[in-house]
Amino acid sequence: MKEKLKRFLTLFAVFFKIGAFTFGGGYAMIPLIEREVAEKYGWISSQDMLDIIAIAESTPGPIAINSATFVGYKTAGVIGAACATLGVVLPSFVIISVISYVLTQFQELKVVQFAFNGIRAGVLALIFKALWSMYKKCPKSLFAYIVMALSFVIAAFTNLNVIFIIIGAAIAGIITSLVMARRAAK
Repeated sequence: MKEKLKRFLTLFAVFFKIGAFTFGGGYAMIPLIEREVAEKYGWISSQDMLDIIAIAESTPGPIAINSATFVGYKTAGVIGAACATLGVVLPSFVIISVISYVLTQFQELKVVQFAFNGIRAGVLALIFKALWSMYKKCPKSLFAYIVMALSFVIAAFTNLNVIFIIIGAAIAGIITSLVMARRAAK
């Protein structure tokens, strides 16, 4: 029982730290989540992390919260999911509550505007790092590159809901796997 309680508290603390010190939303948190849960604690493998990110991206809600919930569940069941989710959400809730109260008083100051410009640049770098990390772990084939390019073009240049893009990519993957399995069976 004591070991379970320690695991719950550790999950909460890890995700609290990630939630408290990461700006830019879920995509900026992905490299930190992976470093903590896969590399530092070894709770899940890097391949599991890639699967969790794919599922978290495909399900409704913020990717960081979904990832925390899935990691917590995989690590310590339902209570672990609750601890990880609360840990990642609580800092944002507190920080946003305080900032929204204070920011209205200081939003016209140039130093505040410059600070947010710097934060945006840093967040962009974290998003690129998450993209690079996922790219290195994804299968590299002509099919994967075509799906990636088509998905990007459709998402960037149309108003199509990303859910349909994800569903389309999943269907393309299923069809391609079935065709390859059929060819291998011959």
